[in-house]
Amino acid sequence: MKGSILIADDEKEIRETLSMVLEDEGYKCHTASDGEEAIQAIQEGRFDILITDLKMPGADGIEVLQKTKQLSSQTLTIIITAHATVETAVEALRQGASDYILKPVDFEEVIIRIQNLLEHKELIQENRYLREQIDRKFNFNHIIGESEAMKQVYDMISRVSNASTHILITGASGTGKELVARAIHSNSDRSKKPFLALNCGSIPDDLVEAELFGYKKGAFTGAEKDHEGIFEAANGGTVFLDEIGELPPNVQVNLLRVLQEKEVKPVGSNQTVNFDARIITATNRDLKEEVEKGNFREDLYFRLNVVEISMPSLSERKEDIPVLTHHFLNKYNRELNRAVKGITSDAMTALISYDWRGNVRELENVIERAVLLGTEDHITIGDLPASIRNTEEKIELDSQSLDSAVQAFEKHHIKSVLKRTDGNKSETARLLGIDPSTLYRKMERYRIEL
Repeated sequence: MKGSILIADDEKEIRETLSMVLEDEGYKCHTASDGEEAIQAIQEGRFDILITDLKMPGADGIEVLQKTKQLSSQTLTIIITAHATVETAVEALRQGASDYILKPVDFEEVIIRIQNLLEHKELIQENRYLREQIDRKFNFNHIIGESEAMKQVYDMISRVSNASTHILITGASGTGKELVARAIHSNSDRSKKPFLALNCGSIPDDLVEAELFGYKKGAFTGAEKDHEGIFEAANGGTVFLDEIGELPPNVQVNLLRVLQEKEVKPVGSNQTVNFDARIITATNRDLKEEVEKGNFREDLYFRLNVVEISMPSLSERKEDIPVLTHHFLNKYNRELNRAVKGITSDAMTALISYDWRGNVRELENVIERAVLLGTEDHITIGDLPASIRNTEEKIELDSQSLDSAVQAFEKHHIKSVLKRTDGNKSETARLLGIDPSTLYRKMERYRIEL
């Protein structure tokens, strides 16, 4: 079936003929002889499309439309009317109708209108799903970390999101710079426009300008058609330039002009193209040092670095390691169809002790590996790479850091189990393996509220 349709019309010939025509097209149809019967059908069933006459006994088409919006907001409504006035059509659309058709009914036209509406509905649903996925992944409330260093990052994201100011995100590889850039975009008034990312260090020097500014057909060998650059393609949205410190000197000059003029000149063109996109850049280099060495233009550096967000390394926020570990454990349980329940204390101690040169990205890889290859219901120290298992022999662990990290994990774990049990403290205590009185003390200690 292509979809389900409710046809409400007090003229028997119209509703039965329309039902027959649409069923021949592959739709599942239900009919109602007046407005009240139509409302009853909406209460009892689910319909993709409602086709209702404007004038009916019991309840007119506008009343049926209003009730449908309350009972089934996903149902699209087409109004049929013999009263061909602009006012009736406008009122129907104002009340939420998706379309209207006039009597005498042209059945071929109705089929086309329904096809167009259902295609539009499917597109809206796909866009909504994609938007939910993006928001779920990139909304800064879902960036993992409860340390003071990360709270400062959250604060900066919330303060700069709706400004048009250029942002420079600094930090070592694997600290989540692109995630922060996407969070800024997701929480800005540009969120419904494109977010386009380009890694400046991954493109050959002779192609960087073409990717940034676009090119015209025939501009160089292989340019078989016109191509939009990233600034033009992201018009209205956000451009994220990762590893900005890798830009060749000649491109730095042109980028500075682009930022100043808000226009680009595609390679091979004499015409400039205006654009409106916010620029966020990131680097794992010390750009001040690169400026001093003559590798990066000072004027471009100051143009890009209006606001700097510095991403802490994982070794600077070790109290987040238990929370991150719990997050990645749940993630890869879902993705790999595993049921690992947790991590042993000695394995957690090794993770906290380790010097994470690859930062959060390295930790995620380690947990993915452990979930995939582990044979127990908990990640054990034997499931970790040898370099991490031997950490205690190499690194003297700061006991205060360990204590704060364990406390952060304990708080996060208690909150997670409480959420899973819908706040049932007795069940939460049972799952945690502690007495209810102990749970109450810990909730009070960590200020956990339901």
